[in-house]
Amino acid sequence: MIKLTTAQLWVHDQDQALEFYTKKLGMEVRQDVTVPELGNFRWLTVGPAGTPDVSIVLMAIPGPPVMDPDTAEQVKALMAKGFAGTIFLTTDDVYADYEQLKSRGVEFTEDPEERPYGIDTGFRDPSGNSFRLTQVRELSTA
Repeated sequence: MIKLTTAQLWVHDQDQALEFYTKKLGMEVRQDVTVPELGNFRWLTVGPAGTPDVSIVLMAIPGPPVMDPDTAEQVKALMAKGFAGTIFLTTDDVYADYEQLKSRGVEFTEDPEERPYGIDTGFRDPSGNSFRLTQVRELSTA
């Protein structure tokens, strides 16, 4: 059986990302390993508390030979616009989590809003990655 266990986001600064994801979003560190044999490559993963099977890799934008400078700049430009990827999070109480995250310094791009599928809001991480936080409404199948 195939399972989704890990997703990746590009980040400008892994230490800054680690602080944001753990201190502001309340996620847990899953792995933080530096590999000297690969030029001190750092494998850094976090995940929501209570969901040990899911991790987000906070990947530093690599230089050559993995990524040429033009491509790295394109990735950074997409991140700045919030279009390098999106993580979708769900909650039982979007209003309470919105207020809690705001009190921790998370800057939202949208206030919570009623939608056909539930209550939805959006924010970004310090690198510009987009997040959706949704309280999903039960949809009728009839």
